[in-house]
Amino acid sequence: MAMANGAGNGVTSVDRPYYSTGQRLLRGYGPVAALVLVIVLIAVTVPSKAHKANNAAAVNAGESVDTGEGGTQAAGATGPAAGPAANGGPGTGGQAGTAGKTVNLPGKTTACNGQALQVPGDPYSPPCIQFTGDNGGNTSKGVTKDSITVAVRLTADQSFQQTLAQLAGAQLRDTNDDNVRTIQALAQYFNTHYQFYGRKLVIKTYNGQGSLANELQGNGQAAAQADAVQVGKQINAFVDLTGESEPYATALKNQQVIALGDPYMPGYWHQDHAPYAWSLATDGTHLATSVADYAVQKLCPPGTPASYAGGDLKNKPRKFAGIAPANELYQVSATVFKQYMEARGCAVDNYSYTLDLGTESQQAQNLVSQLKAKGYTTILCGCDPIFPVYLTGQESSQNYIPEFVEIGAALVDQDYVGQLYNQQAYAHAIGISPNLAAVPYTQTLGYKAYKTVSPNTEPAFFVDIIYGQMAMMALGIQMAGPNLTPQTYQQGMFNFPPKLGPYGLWGFGKDQYTVPNDFREVCWSPGTVSSFNSKQGAYIQTSKDRWTIGNVPKGPPGCPIPQG
Repeated sequence: MAMANGAGNGVTSVDRPYYSTGQRLLRGYGPVAALVLVIVLIAVTVPSKAHKANNAAAVNAGESVDTGEGGTQAAGATGPAAGPAANGGPGTGGQAGTAGKTVNLPGKTTACNGQALQVPGDPYSPPCIQFTGDNGGNTSKGVTKDSITVAVRLTADQSFQQTLAQLAGAQLRDTNDDNVRTIQALAQYFNTHYQFYGRKLVIKTYNGQGSLANELQGNGQAAAQADAVQVGKQINAFVDLTGESEPYATALKNQQVIALGDPYMPGYWHQDHAPYAWSLATDGTHLATSVADYAVQKLCPPGTPASYAGGDLKNKPRKFAGIAPANELYQVSATVFKQYMEARGCAVDNYSYTLDLGTESQQAQNLVSQLKAKGYTTILCGCDPIFPVYLTGQESSQNYIPEFVEIGAALVDQDYVGQLYNQQAYAHAIGISPNLAAVPYTQTLGYKAYKTVSPNTEPAFFVDIIYGQMAMMALGIQMAGPNLTPQTYQQGMFNFPPKLGPYGLWGFGKDQYTVPNDFREVCWSPGTVSSFNSKQGAYIQTSKDRWTIGNVPKGPPGCPIPQG
């Protein structure tokens, strides 16, 4: 694949996508097994001041790195690219220790002869490494000579995934058995495709006491702590794939267990939890700063014509409203989002709603009534994937069709989710997405990986999101080298050379514990057939350009103006 850098301003042009937009999908939590939740959780609309935006400005230097398929991508703000033998360098078993010192191990790591990538054809593949000798045995909690213990918490409460299934049909319904079977198969895939220095992933599931529904509202700390103690003391895990709520992820950190999948926590939260918290759900700081920067460059200043609105709002002077969940950490970010916008001459009023599936319909009705009465023309929605079902439905029924700006998170930027929204209202949606363009479900990275292990069975519907989080886990383990600890895992992640693939730009650093790091502009097209599921309704991109924070070009959106 060929890919050319933009004019030195952090803009990247992509000639064709790598695989699919495997999508940062909803990880079904509910009775969900596994890490299947995180992204579905909640999309924050705003930035947190702790993030310095250098993760997003990662590409600003204009340097090129290998993308994994013969192309180049501007380098992210991460540590230097790892050599062929990860941290230790060719010919040694050395590994960076917690204080930056080297621990000499009997084993030997070298670059692969005649093969640059560990998994040829995988856009996120680490450099290929060969290993011989002793791996050091028990290097950390959950790490032995032969195994790396991975915990998976199962909960039994109602989830966004289950609600999506009820709205969209059985194709979205994954049971615990589906998810566990998928995780086990993908563990086998990574065990045979990545370099784990003589060890293998061992998946251990357990039925948790906690409720994700409670934890996502900031409650349920006691049960989350009890579950984390079980993971840390009884299961003795190195990593938990289901660190999908703030209380549980924090409790895992206190047990010195790596938690994967936290739901859009701010950048400063990740720094406070380092090296124990990593996620496919972009940190709230980076996510919200991205959408704020997009709005400032494409829609501001207030008073410009709302050309993407419908009905009697069309071409009215723009008036902005932001929506985010009422949770404390998200509201901290919402305040920063407002400050970012208004510091650049773009006034915005913030509104909130409670992440309660039982009341979201009524909340949407009340909120739309308020927004309509106050004449907002442009809504920036940092919402979970279900709330826009009710929000757009109420907009249509109340004859109120504002511009709808989606922020590329919580599955809202996926075709099969956008298809659930009221099409009269959602025809006026524009925004950003970190993913490359969608391809058929059976062509996603996760589906293909699963089929190499189990060709005669089908994976969970959300196999690609499970694959993405497990790929992040496997990446850190390989890059850490044989002396595997949470600290060397972190250093390995920092040394990963930034790569662009179906989930966007991946790169890590001291203020970047989540991905992706860039985005493209998209628009909703009700009449376009989705390549993902061959159903009507799809996101289309306005160009091949990809942007980072501070590099969105000034000018109106590139989306077609909707009629009506």
